[in-house]
Amino acid sequence: MKKTGLGKGLSALIDENKLTGLSGGFIPNLPIEYITPNPYQPRSEIKPESLVELADSIREHGIIEPLLVTKKSETHFELIAGERRLQAGKLAGLKTVPVVVKEATPQDMLEIAVIENIQREDLNALEEALAFDQLVKEFGLSYEEIAKKVGLSRSAIANKIRLLALPDDIKRGLLEDKISEGHARALLGLKKKDLMIPTYKAILKDHLSVRAVEELVRRLNSGKKLAKKKTIEVHDSYTTQLEMKLKDKFGPRVSLSKSIRGGKIVIPFKSDEELKELTNKLL
Repeated sequence: MKKTGLGKGLSALIDENKLTGLSGGFIPNLPIEYITPNPYQPRSEIKPESLVELADSIREHGIIEPLLVTKKSETHFELIAGERRLQAGKLAGLKTVPVVVKEATPQDMLEIAVIENIQREDLNALEEALAFDQLVKEFGLSYEEIAKKVGLSRSAIANKIRLLALPDDIKRGLLEDKISEGHARALLGLKKKDLMIPTYKAILKDHLSVRAVEELVRRLNSGKKLAKKKTIEVHDSYTTQLEMKLKDKFGPRVSLSKSIRGGKIVIPFKSDEELKELTNKLL
């Protein structure tokens, strides 16, 4: 059979024997108006700017990798994989697109769409979680089965699905890339769920790193309150070495403290003479 130009990962999912027996297994010029979106598409949104870039590329080079569709009738094909290419093709003004036709069950349509997006790193962590959860609830797949299909570990599947337990505001923040999956997983570690939203707001306000949030969660779980001014000290080898160098230069009373909001260096002095000497060293 003629090569269709499918990506390496996606082509492995397609049964070539099935394609051979289908009417029009590869269609180089299917009217774009015949194609409807995949009802099981895991992507919740596609950034307009990425579509514009892809549309520009399609105008110049055409669609290099065919869309994957399933045939419903002579004039109705349902998309399995290639949502961005379909939308960008419409934006580029294409009348026809190349497609590969594949027999597919609803489960196949979701699985292949998920796998394609994961391979392209197109899915947000929350979108992955929603898709995996649908495979569990709607199609009865186990975490182990999903892990084998998408090339992740069972624990990775479980951790992603756990993200769905977050409050809606935090899930929205994750979907909009305001926080990372690491931030979200750290928030799940909070024992008191009513602290999730205040902690999430602190992440946004103070641009906290994942490591800082993990430290904050540890402190909150130990009973300490979420203060208005964060003074959680962060100790690392670099900070310790830097403090020692400052002591060598300015005296043993120098102290350096670092917190999740920043830090401070304190150089005490006992007299105007010491102040003058410190000023000369600093300037």
